[in-house]
Amino acid sequence: MKDLDYPFNSDYIIRKKKSLKKQLLADENTKYIGKKIAILGGETTENIKLVLELFLLNYGIRPDFYESEYNRYYEDGMFPNSDLEEFKPDIIYVCTCVRNIIEWPVMTDSKNDVDTKRQALMDKFTGLWDTMAAKYHCPIIQNNFEYPFFRLMGNKDASDYHGRINYVTSLNMAFYDYAQTHDNFYICDVNYISASYGLDKWSDPYYWYMYKYAVAVPAIPYLSFNVAKVIKSIYGKNKKAFNLDLDNTLWGGIVGEDGADNIEIGQETSLAQTYSEFQEYIKLHKQIGVLLTVNSKNDEANAVSGFERPDSVLKRDDFISFKANWNAKSINIMETAKELALLPESFVFVDDNPAERAIIESQVKGTAVPQIEGVEHYIQTIDKSGFFEVTAFSADDLKRNEMYQENTKRNQLQASFTNYEDYLKSLEMKGEIQGFVPIYMSRIAQLTNKSNQFNLTTKRYSQSEIEEVAEDPNRITLYGKLLDKFGDNGVVSIVIGRIDGENRDELHMELWLMSCRVLKRDMEFAMMDELVERAKKYGIKKLVGYYYPSAKNAMVKEFYSVQGFTKISEDEEGNTVWEFIIDDSYEKKQHVIIVNGQE
Repeated sequence: MKDLDYPFNSDYIIRKKKSLKKQLLADENTKYIGKKIAILGGETTENIKLVLELFLLNYGIRPDFYESEYNRYYEDGMFPNSDLEEFKPDIIYVCTCVRNIIEWPVMTDSKNDVDTKRQALMDKFTGLWDTMAAKYHCPIIQNNFEYPFFRLMGNKDASDYHGRINYVTSLNMAFYDYAQTHDNFYICDVNYISASYGLDKWSDPYYWYMYKYAVAVPAIPYLSFNVAKVIKSIYGKNKKAFNLDLDNTLWGGIVGEDGADNIEIGQETSLAQTYSEFQEYIKLHKQIGVLLTVNSKNDEANAVSGFERPDSVLKRDDFISFKANWNAKSINIMETAKELALLPESFVFVDDNPAERAIIESQVKGTAVPQIEGVEHYIQTIDKSGFFEVTAFSADDLKRNEMYQENTKRNQLQASFTNYEDYLKSLEMKGEIQGFVPIYMSRIAQLTNKSNQFNLTTKRYSQSEIEEVAEDPNRITLYGKLLDKFGDNGVVSIVIGRIDGENRDELHMELWLMSCRVLKRDMEFAMMDELVERAKKYGIKKLVGYYYPSAKNAMVKEFYSVQGFTKISEDEEGNTVWEFIIDDSYEKKQHVIIVNGQE
């Protein structure tokens, strides 16, 4: 919904929140994932909750809320709470503010006195976080502190240990230290949001004394939007790639008319510097695994020439896909998605032309189309939209661009073979298939929440849930990594089975997913071979598989049939149940991949 895309009209959202919710829920094409979210507030949270619901619905997440009473965040989270325990939250959001700091430094305090006060407050919060993590096993989102709205010592308030600004800064740093050493703990950066909004307006005391809102009511959508960005990232709703126009988007001017020598890029003019800074911003995204693709109405030679200038920050090799032609941009982005085995909804389409943006919005559903106006504001608009909000970052993310480049080489190699099995053998593939281990927990959780995976049961897990599964003696878990002569594909397949049955001799498949990047590379058969081997050791006689159809996994509708399962039921919605009897006649299904060092 465009009304909820950044930059939004916060006053309109506050006024129209009921009608906006009604419009969102009326869209029959949206399939929501349901999540239980507990809001534990150190301030009034009613409107924060209602607006948060809108942004989550817009991301395809339908929330069910538990809301603490005013300023009962500590008591609700720290002590036995039958209501919260029965609610079983998927996420806990601790919505505290600077007004929840009761004991401040005073001018007579020694440095040691101030350190003692800070440590006492940190002990209170870390005790709360540790208790909730142990009890509820779910991600926790915690506000950091906005700055106080006055400075007793003026500028010295920031540098003197007696100053409140200094005190808040040190508390926030302690929060960050905790976040860096604890998985499933995330900071909602209220300190930044309030500064961006304007601290005087954000902390308007009127709203505190009238309603006990530490954030001014007109600013609530900015807070709720940022919380929603964290939640959607946790549940795999991030975008994955830029789809970029060139003329007047990555450089000033039209390269086909002006020539590469005359486009605005580099340091010679203020306008050229602005485009260079935007290119630098775009290129930085490669560090967090975002893919860069080109979608330009241009002759390819002219388009490439713009990146051959020595002062161009971006080069042709920075792009995984480069489509400079005269096709409709809607066709180009669909073809790019297909080539990269991504969904169109994985892309952020960046184009200065409002007509092109309107076409993509109407014809390529799900693609994000930021309304960029004026190159000097491109970065702010895209950055504050939070398309690529980072909540987990793995080694695979760091290597994502490299992985896709390697995949291009694999596709080129495949084209040179007439026999597919010969092609697979030429890849010299090696598989690593093991039970879940700590080093990959983050990546495994990340995979279950990605949209471009073939997930047979469509189940999604947070990292804490994956860690619980790994420790459960009634579960069999497997992850699969795949390497070949072009490089490491990373963790590409996950299996979770639950031991069940009257004699504990059945394994019910709760999750089976495969990255579409390696489908039909025999990895699915290697996973099946290892699963059967593990199941035998547990005395399992039967595997029971489930397929729940979605728009994204139709390609693997017959996955279990190909693996040798027998379909035993199917309902009107296409949900199917399959079974596989394990006996001594089982023969391994793949003979191409060397698994765990064995032929």
